[in-house]
Amino acid sequence: MLKHGPKSAGEIAQAVELTPATVSYHLSQLKKAGLLIEEKQKNFIYYSLDVTVFEEILVWFQSLGGGNENEKK
Repeated sequence: MLKHGPKSAGEIAQAVELTPATVSYHLSQLKKAGLLIEEKQKNFIYYSLDVTVFEEILVWFQSLGGGNENEKK
């Protein structure tokens, strides 16, 4: 969902059919883990993915395999 752009907690809650309180709790946990970026705009907070974390994970996985798929062929 967030790969398509930032969303507010309310938008996320409505899309996943959970209460705003439940979504807010999980968003705060994801933010603590460094997976989300929070941006305040007027009365709303918008959440987006911190893609740098995912890029670092991909690089780490590639290093475990000794290179990328193209190098193995």
